[in-house]
Amino acid sequence: MSRAALVLRKDLLVLWRSPLLLTLLIVYPLLVAGLVGAVAGYGSSKPRVALVDEDHLPAVVRIGGRDFRIADAIDEVGRNVHLVRLSRDEAARQLRSGRVVATLTVPPGFLAELKSGLTSPSLVYQTTHGGISSRVTQQVQALVYSLNTRLQKAFVHTDLHYVQLIQHGGTATFGGKTYDVLGLDRMHDLLVKLPKSPERDRVAGFARIASVALGQTGNLLASTASPITLERAPEKSRSSLLSAQVQAYALALTITFLALLLAAGALAAERDENAIGRLARGLVSLGEIVWAKIALAAVVALALGLGIAVVFGVIVEAGGVVGGEPWVRLPLLAVGLLLAGASLGALGSLLGALAREARTASLVAVLVVMPVVFLGLVPKQIAPVAGWISDALPFAHAVRYFSSSLYDTHPWGTVARELGWLVGLGAVFGAGARVAIRRLLA
Repeated sequence: MSRAALVLRKDLLVLWRSPLLLTLLIVYPLLVAGLVGAVAGYGSSKPRVALVDEDHLPAVVRIGGRDFRIADAIDEVGRNVHLVRLSRDEAARQLRSGRVVATLTVPPGFLAELKSGLTSPSLVYQTTHGGISSRVTQQVQALVYSLNTRLQKAFVHTDLHYVQLIQHGGTATFGGKTYDVLGLDRMHDLLVKLPKSPERDRVAGFARIASVALGQTGNLLASTASPITLERAPEKSRSSLLSAQVQAYALALTITFLALLLAAGALAAERDENAIGRLARGLVSLGEIVWAKIALAAVVALALGLGIAVVFGVIVEAGGVVGGEPWVRLPLLAVGLLLAGASLGALGSLLGALAREARTASLVAVLVVMPVVFLGLVPKQIAPVAGWISDALPFAHAVRYFSSSLYDTHPWGTVARELGWLVGLGAVFGAGARVAIRRLLA
């Protein structure tokens, strides 16, 4: 057994003999991963939007010959946002303070324009800058789309009523006056009673053909109003808490916490126990000590990461969800876990060498974990600088590797690229730890 392997065996035995510490090291990052998942779920929850009704919409209005509860419809179709009815001034104040993320205003005269059918009234919305404003805009657009879908049915019903009047005749009310409409059918019946002539036959034929054509107007209006319909297929799908992204984040966050803390604490502990000097005097070289701590982080990351992947797989299997079972991809995942743990262990060793004392190293590792994780959670499209910084740390590359190795149909390009990053970052941090470990001899 090599000297570095002996140091690794010693560290594993120390860890095994401290069951409380081992339990905390496993449970704590899983708890943090759960909190991150909860925050991610909150980010997709209903945003708070102020509804300002300046037109004082009544409970029931008659549109297109139908009673329509437009105010209730706004509340119902706003299921993707949390609508709060506020005055104009209060809505503006809460928008400035950030208590609401957007305001949706029904301007004066909205209902009159809507009932006239001659013009399209507008709802006015305003959002905060940045953040989830783009998502709120999409939700407001979806709300207006849903309202239009409801209203178009009433307008199509009214249009069809007028078409039927033209086709069959009857009584119509428009502008407060009542009219008797002859209709094409009755027109045809009257024409055939007139003396026969080419002109009469031509007009009667037109009336008959026009009546038949107008009979198809209902289907044409319906297809024009909704050229494409959306139907949801009944199918089992995984919960968002079991999504590929959440699993990748849970794996990466857990091994990041463990690898950084174990490597930093274990390396600094060699100085606290006055062992670094004796080891360096011939038993083990400084480079081998660093390699032992990196190997410690890699072994623990591999064991715990595979355990988490198996638990996720069992839950997915028990839920009867097709897709997401990690069994075939476990060997590929194991390679990533080992290299990600080693890269993070190299960073932890560097932190431990710089901190020198075990307590300080552990505190520094805990303080470093959260920024490393949250930098990796920020998309490059939102904050390019955060994306560049996260690329210089192993966490983001581990997340991409785990997600691709578990769920991509063709993962090899992403896997090769992220493995290159993890190996390169591990080499840089390992070299830094090898230089910095000399501080522990002082």
